[in-house]
Amino acid sequence: MSMSYDHEALWLKAKLFLNRAMDDDKNRSFDEQALWASLALELLGKSALSKISPILIADPTEDGKNILAAAGFGDGDPKFVSVSATTIFIRCKRAFPPFDADKAKRISAGRNEYLHGGGIGFGRNPATNWWQEFWSLATILIDAQDKTIEDLVGGSREDVALTYLAGNKKYMEERLESLLGRARQRYAQKVQGKLSERERKQWKTYLSAGLEHDANEFCPACGNVGLLEGEEIHNVRLDGYYDPESGDISRWGEAEVYSSYFTCEGCQLVLEQYELIELAGLPESFTIQMDESMVLAEEGEYGND
Repeated sequence: MSMSYDHEALWLKAKLFLNRAMDDDKNRSFDEQALWASLALELLGKSALSKISPILIADPTEDGKNILAAAGFGDGDPKFVSVSATTIFIRCKRAFPPFDADKAKRISAGRNEYLHGGGIGFGRNPATNWWQEFWSLATILIDAQDKTIEDLVGGSREDVALTYLAGNKKYMEERLESLLGRARQRYAQKVQGKLSERERKQWKTYLSAGLEHDANEFCPACGNVGLLEGEEIHNVRLDGYYDPESGDISRWGEAEVYSSYFTCEGCQLVLEQYELIELAGLPESFTIQMDESMVLAEEGEYGND
């Protein structure tokens, strides 16, 4: 298959373009940054669709040259033609809800105006609003490829994206819908035996964050039993007894732990933020039983002798 249709090659090119858009260059205008980012968005759409099947991004010409090349047949003519950005975004809307094709097409239209027209291109929308909209779209396409923002732009620039997303009120709802949708797709592929060899090798049998406390909870995506984790304890309830004749002491108790991480090995769903856990309808906290060492530590913390 031609590299032009390979989803990893398209991902790497999107990564290159987006890092150019985020370069700390005082001489680079917002228009230029938005231009690189808009190109990256189309490439992210192509790589996400190509991960399903490269045929989804090949222009269906009458001679079938592009489709055959995408399917791994033919000579891999370097003059391949992919479908238009509009078609890419419409297909992403169907494949990766809640991807908003209309918003993506507006970004693409701004790019075309900037390059080919006499208008102001990206300048109609304030830069902060533009980036918020861009990242809300990009994260859905990132999720569709089982990757992260850090994978795309690196750890040092991840906070920049997260800052824009924090200002987008609808982001968490859209993010949850994206994560659940992708998890359901993975689970269906697994059940139907349709995972590719690469996907089978990448399937993780251990997703836990390794937090101090955990409890089983049903997954909101596939219904299998997942793992809810947390560390912060509250609402401690201590009990026990003391036998004055024998001197025997026993202490026990229970407490609530705030939920902060959820994983499901059945569909590979990961919810790494409390807000996502709450929106998914998972318990905000779970009960743990406290053994004597935990009770003693708790008593010591509060000065209870």
